[in-house]
Amino acid sequence: MARVKRTGLGCCRVRNVAVRWLALVGVAAIAACSSSDSLTPPSPPPVDRWQAVDSVVRAQIATAGGTGDLTVSVYNNQNERVFEKTYGTFTPDQRVAVASASKLISGLVLLDVVARGELSLESTTASVLGWTGVHGTITLRHLLSFTSGLENENACTFNPLITLSACVATIATVPMRAAPGTRYDYGSTHLHVAARMAEVVTGKSWNTLFRERIADPLALPTGVRYFTFPNQGVGEANPLIAGGLRASAREYARMLALAYQLGRYDGVTIGTAALLLAQAREPYPGVTVGASPAVNLGQTFRYGLSVWLECNTPAAGCAVISSAGAFGFTPWLDRNARYYATIAMEQLDGRGTGFSVRMQQALIPFIKTALAAN
Repeated sequence: MARVKRTGLGCCRVRNVAVRWLALVGVAAIAACSSSDSLTPPSPPPVDRWQAVDSVVRAQIATAGGTGDLTVSVYNNQNERVFEKTYGTFTPDQRVAVASASKLISGLVLLDVVARGELSLESTTASVLGWTGVHGTITLRHLLSFTSGLENENACTFNPLITLSACVATIATVPMRAAPGTRYDYGSTHLHVAARMAEVVTGKSWNTLFRERIADPLALPTGVRYFTFPNQGVGEANPLIAGGLRASAREYARMLALAYQLGRYDGVTIGTAALLLAQAREPYPGVTVGASPAVNLGQTFRYGLSVWLECNTPAAGCAVISSAGAFGFTPWLDRNARYYATIAMEQLDGRGTGFSVRMQQALIPFIKTALAAN
C-alpha cells in the first residue's frame, strides 16, 4: 500500500510540475510575441522599381499636350519582358506602320545576305546591277551607311504601280550629289538600291527574302511585311525598304532581339556577330553631314549600317543603336546596360519622331536604374 501511495504522490507531483512548466512556457511565449510585435514595425509595401519609368512616360505625354496612344516595352538581356505599359488606346499587339524603324530590320536582312556570301560589303553597283561611271563605284557599305552620294530621295520609291527593279533603274539615271563615301544624306534611295542588289544575287523578291531570313524563322504572321504605303498596306511589287514595314510592338521585339543578341535568338541565326557589331560603327567618320533628322532634333547621333549610333565614339562602335520612325515607332538597344526596348505608336500628325525620341532619351537613365535595382 505504501508503494502505491508513494507512486500516486509522485504522479501528482510530476503532473503539477508539468502544469506549472507549461503555464510558464505559455506566458513566456505570449510575452515574447508581444515584445516582438511591439519592436518590429509592419513591413512596407514592395517598391515598384519601374514606377519612375511610368512617371516619365506620363510626363512626356503631358508635355506634348496629353495626346499619346502608345506602348512602352522593355526586355532584359535574357529576352524577358520586364516592363510593358499601354497609354491611351494603343495595344502591344496592334500592327502599325513602323516607318524608319524598318531600316534596322532591312539592315539585318542585307547583312545576312553578306554572311551567306551572296554579297559582300564591297560589292559594287557595277558588278551586281551593271551601273557605269561614278554610279558604278557605289558599294553595299556606302548604301547601308547612306554615304552612296545618290540623291537621298526619289518619287519612284513611293510608286506602288512599278517594281522595285524599275524604281532602282530610275535612281541610276539621276546625277550624283557627291562622290561615294564623302557625304551622308538620310533618305530612302540607298536601301532601295541595296535591296535590289540582294534581289539580283538571290533571285528572290524583297518580301520573299524578308520572310525566309527573318519573319518565317521567328514565326511572325504573314501580315508582317513591307509595302509601298504601309499605313494602308498597299503595294508589294515596289516595297519601301527604308520605311515600309508593318509590325506590332511584340512582333518587332522578336526581330529586335535578333539584333541585340548579335544574330542568335530563339533558335534563329542570322548574319554573324562580327557583322552585327560592324552595324554599330560609323564606316566613314570624315563624311560631310547633309540631310540628317538627328541634327534637326538637336541630337549628335551619327550613322552606322542602317541604324543610328548613340554614343561619342561612333567610329569605334556604339553600345546603343536606334531606328526612330516618322510616326513615332522607336526601337533601340543598349548592349552595355543589357536591354532592348520599343516605343510603339502611329502618330500621323508629323510630330511622332520628335515626340518619341525625346521620350526615349528621357527614359534611358530611368530604365538603367530600374534594371540595376533588380
